[in-house]
This record gives sequence, C-alpha cells and structure tokens, in this order.
Amino acid sequence: MKALLDFVPLIIFFYLYKTVDPKDTNHQLLQLIGSAGGVDNNHILVATTGLIISMLVVYGALFIMQKFRLDKQQWIVLFMTVIFGGVTLMLSDDFYIRLKAAILNIVFAGAFLLSPWFSKDRKPLIQRLFGPVFNLAEAGWKNLNYTWAAMFAVMSFLHVFFAFLFMDGKYWGEFTAFGDMIVMFSFIIVQFIVLRKYFKTSE
Repeated sequence: MKALLDFVPLIIFFYLYKTVDPKDTNHQLLQLIGSAGGVDNNHILVATTGLIISMLVVYGALFIMQKFRLDKQQWIVLFMTVIFGGVTLMLSDDFYIRLKAAILNIVFAGAFLLSPWFSKDRKPLIQRLFGPVFNLAEAGWKNLNYTWAAMFAVMSFLHVFFAFLFMDGKYWGEFTAFGDMIVMFSFIIVQFIVLRKYFKTSE
C-alpha cells in the first residue's frame, strides 16, 4: 500500500502534463498559487503544482502511517520536489523541474558510493538494504553497491537526455512518469535473477 502511494503524485503529474493546454494561463491550479503562468509551458507548470500538492498530501499520509516519521530517501525526494518545483513555479521556468530528477539520481548514486565511509559499521548502503535477503561475501556487497551507484548515474543521464537533448524534451513527461519506473523495476528484476542462488531462504 505504501509503495503504491508513492506513484500517485507521478500519475497526477502525468495526467496534468498531457491534458493541460501549454498556453492556458488561466488554469485553476495556477490561479490557486497566484501564478501568471508562462508562454507555452503551462502544462508543465500546472503539472508541477499538482505534483507538489499531491506529494505533500501523500507524504503527509505516509508520515502518519509510519508513526510520524519518514525515511531518509523520502525526505530527500520531498525536499527536492518542493525546492525545484517551487523555483519552477516562482520563475515560470520548467528548466528546474526538468533538472530535479537528474540531480536526485546523482544524489542517490553518491549516497551509495560514499556510504562505506560514512557509516559506523563501514557497510555499504546496499548491504544494509538487502542484508536480510542475500548472503554475499564482502567483495560481493561492494560490487553490488557499485552496480547500484552506476544504475543511478545512468538514470541521471537518461533524465538529462530526455529532458534537454532528445527532441527538445518532447518525451520528458513520459520518461519521468513511466520510463524511470520501468528502468528501475527492470534493474531490480535482473538483479534478483542474477543473484537468485544467493538468497538466504527459498522464500
């Protein structure tokens, strides 16, 4: 249930991104936040407004469901969305919201790479996440940690590619809403297939 809630803001973002007229400066959500809108990027501004509002609602619900706490990655995602989304709306410039996912993935890549040096037990982040699932040697955990860091670095590049380089960002919304998710799930499925003999239990 909690995992499904994470996708609600993305679905709302994509729906608004695809249905709002880019030249509609009088949309209700823009009026709600007192924005005059942009020239031809109002679909992104409206979608960003919907994303921020839905993120605050969903993460507020998760905060209550998780006994008045959020995980570190949840705080990071929420913070980055509000900051970059807020700047986007204040300046009516979609450059910043397009950049958000690329920077967020670089932050996650850095977190995996640096985790062995900033944890008391010197364990890589991936070992703390998947320790109950896999039985790997120290070198195996280190290599898996590097693999996850590389995956997030690739994701960051893909976000830049679709936001700024490929067809002037025409498919940026589609990749942000669904492509990111597909790449992540595909990576996790491949990981479990490759490491299936290292499962701690048959379950």
